[in-house]
Amino acid sequence: MRARAVSAVRAAVRDAHPDSEEHELVAGGLPMGTLAEALTPSLFGGHRLVVVTGVHEAAGVLVDSLVSYTTSPDPDLTLVVVHPGGKRNEALLKAFKAAGAAVDECPRIGSAGERIAFLRNEVRRVGGRITPDAATALLEAVGNDLRQLSSAASQLVSDFGGSIDADAVARFHRGQAEVTGFTVAERVLVGDTAGSVEMLRWALQRGVAHVLIADALADGVRTAARVASLNTSNVGDLARTLKLPPWKVKKAQSQARGWTIDALQQAIGVTAELNADVKGAAASPDYALERAVRRIVAIRAESARGRDARVRTGR
Repeated sequence: MRARAVSAVRAAVRDAHPDSEEHELVAGGLPMGTLAEALTPSLFGGHRLVVVTGVHEAAGVLVDSLVSYTTSPDPDLTLVVVHPGGKRNEALLKAFKAAGAAVDECPRIGSAGERIAFLRNEVRRVGGRITPDAATALLEAVGNDLRQLSSAASQLVSDFGGSIDADAVARFHRGQAEVTGFTVAERVLVGDTAGSVEMLRWALQRGVAHVLIADALADGVRTAARVASLNTSNVGDLARTLKLPPWKVKKAQSQARGWTIDALQQAIGVTAELNADVKGAAASPDYALERAVRRIVAIRAESARGRDARVRTGR
């Protein structure tokens, strides 16, 4: 529930400020300098979104800094603090409320019955219906993570036409268990935002290492760029020149459609940054991966729009 609330804010900020700068920080052990840097206006201007999670674990000096910020908030910054409930650092929440901050209450869901009810509501929310045995089977398959349950509910309705039974859950779960970094990369390269984020989250839940996902993205983008850069579409010639198996050339050709060379070079730059992020440069490798996925899909979309505009003008 908290993840959904943060996602809703992030989406609203992106809609209002497409080029906004985003920071996601974990309060526990967070250096004061890192927070101060995130809250300091950029030299290049523009809106910023700063999400600070786990503020119940924030050190006293960090809490004081956040409380102090509420006395003179920056109009070009959206600050989100995430607290799981309880008494620890409750004064911080009171200070934000007193300053007029919007509050999204996320009631705790603890029992299996509450999770089943949550799941059924999620299915109804996206226009579907689920049988009682299917809801139980999905809870057993996915586990207790509400974000994953919500994501699975949406995907099931999309895949099976809105009517979910236990057989649909079994087929869906078998498919998701096979998700790898290359599955994520395939969805990213064809520009499927929802599908790539969905596959990414499933891969992470299944325990696929962050580095393996990042490597798969980099390999997919680089291979598409190598195929697109050569002035031939002959699979045999490409396979010999690039020393790749024909099946991989065919897949890369399919994935390279809708891309320009410039866009692929930009995407290679994103994967290079991601490589450093998942090896320790980023505070949250999960967030770094999702951010990179969304950036690469956005680059492809912009590339496709530019190509279509050139076709319409005859250039």
